[in-house]
Amino acid sequence: MRGRSDGGQKKRLIASLCVVAIFLCFLYVYYGSSSHGAAALEYGSRSLRKLGSSYLGGDDDTDGNQYESSINFGQDRGDVVPKTFPVCDDRHSELIPCLDRHLIYQMRLKLDLSVMEHYERHCPPPERRYNCLIPPPPGYKIPIKWPQSRDEVWKANIPHTHLAHEKSDQNWMVVKGEKIVFPGGGTHFHYGADKYIASIANMLNFSHNNLNNEGRIRTVLDVGCGVASFGAYLLSSDIIAMSLAPNDVHQNQIQFALERGIPAYLGVLGTKRLPYPSRSFELAHCSRCRIDWLQRDGILLLELDRLLRPGGYFAYSSPEAYAQDEEDLRIWREMSALVGRMCWRIAAKRNQTVIWQKPLTNDCYMEREHGTKPPLCRSDDDPDAVWGVNMEACITPYSDHNQKAKGSGLAPWPARLTSPPLRLADFGYSSEMFEKDTETWRHRVESYWDLLSPKIEADTLRNLMDMKANLGSFAAALRSKNVWVMNVVPEDGPNTLKVIYDRGLIGTTHNWCEAFSTYPRTYDLLHAWNVFSDIERKGCSGEDLLLEMDRILRPSGFVIIRDKQPVIDFIKKYLSALHWEAVATADADSDSDNEGDVVFIVHKKLWLTSESLRNSE
Repeated sequence: MRGRSDGGQKKRLIASLCVVAIFLCFLYVYYGSSSHGAAALEYGSRSLRKLGSSYLGGDDDTDGNQYESSINFGQDRGDVVPKTFPVCDDRHSELIPCLDRHLIYQMRLKLDLSVMEHYERHCPPPERRYNCLIPPPPGYKIPIKWPQSRDEVWKANIPHTHLAHEKSDQNWMVVKGEKIVFPGGGTHFHYGADKYIASIANMLNFSHNNLNNEGRIRTVLDVGCGVASFGAYLLSSDIIAMSLAPNDVHQNQIQFALERGIPAYLGVLGTKRLPYPSRSFELAHCSRCRIDWLQRDGILLLELDRLLRPGGYFAYSSPEAYAQDEEDLRIWREMSALVGRMCWRIAAKRNQTVIWQKPLTNDCYMEREHGTKPPLCRSDDDPDAVWGVNMEACITPYSDHNQKAKGSGLAPWPARLTSPPLRLADFGYSSEMFEKDTETWRHRVESYWDLLSPKIEADTLRNLMDMKANLGSFAAALRSKNVWVMNVVPEDGPNTLKVIYDRGLIGTTHNWCEAFSTYPRTYDLLHAWNVFSDIERKGCSGEDLLLEMDRILRPSGFVIIRDKQPVIDFIKKYLSALHWEAVATADADSDSDNEGDVVFIVHKKLWLTSESLRNSE
């Protein structure tokens, strides 16, 4: 009996070992094969970074060695340089890492949906970052050139037609064969943004029904912009709008705007300040933007107040402005009372649109009764601090400069582009320093275009980004070109973005250790002046930055890197892996601030996955 029992135990033991062995073989086959597939990477998994490390020939035991080697530009990287990067799964072709709903679900973030926290930035930690190239969608084509792109784009580039069906009665967009056409309509202006813009100018008695008011209105914030037709039709009046919308149920509206060549940014009026300094815009606009302006003591309307210049306008087209039902009348009464306490006045009201105007000075604020709400902001509040800063339900009073000038004190456009603004003094900059910076960058941009000229035509470039804009002189030097520039100012440096807005340009604040708030394939040219050197000092990954730049750069787009030689050497080793090619290298002009800089220009090749090629045949 004992012998038979031992034999049975042995048989059970052997059977168990066989089951375990089969299970381990299955895991090896499944995960081993998926790790070698070009389109089988799982975003949001720690193994993604690990795979990147293994793929680069680094140490599989830790992410740290691979990550640290990315930031030391001056040392020999040896065998850690990749021959190629994996390609992300096709479902990540529109990935926005810091606005990714899947990440929110995976990390189980507890967010307040009622105040739009789920539409604000939530970036993946290092172990959850992707380490792969974002593929274009099947059938992707080089975008249609500006100005034709204002009115039509390739359907294959943004294969989403739900807005065309959902907004079919409002002329947002229409599908026609291989293209998506934009008739210029919107929720409130079915018959065209151009007529609607002219009507607003007429309401304000501006000459020739031109909203730019002889150059006095230049920068506009369009909240809940849809596909940005309002901003598109402002451009012909020499007005530039920051078209703003979240990645919400109308998911691809900002993607359509940028594909059209219209300035736009993914953002939401939620709990954080918008990434723009105080007194940046002459006009804010909301057309049926479905925002509850009365919530939380009017905090969202007070955020617009912070952003408007002295005497700035808020054009509001909504049922509350004209409807006679009980609920709309209630909202209108409460909103009127709120803006009255904010010292706004009605500048014009006609049909479905009301236009309020902000006061020119602090006088009205000082005359309010004690205890009136909303209160003035605390004296120690910095209205220009925006990166990750919570909104507050308070009124931002004007500086002494604005109070004395009884307005912004800015020259009309285009003179303001080259006129030293008053807020230069906030940084200790003189007019002479401003003028020298403007002239320096004029020469540098001329040099850039000489280097680019063999590769580009007059209409090759449209959407440009200056990744470290300083005073905005790179963008200022491009005024004669048919381009627009997103000027980016680092969140931890001098907040010169207010000078950029005072020049009549637009931009945003950002930290390049994180992903930018835009869709993939949205910019034609990136200008990186000492950006890599800056993130090295922060201890962030140069490799991550290269992958992020590749994500937001359009196929056939260009990158201009102006940095130290070790940085250029570092980037050159990644060209093949990124499908980039060198266009030109040149010694930078010598100046005391940036001695030893080198200019390196690269071109991103158009590449397609095998699935995309099959679909395009």
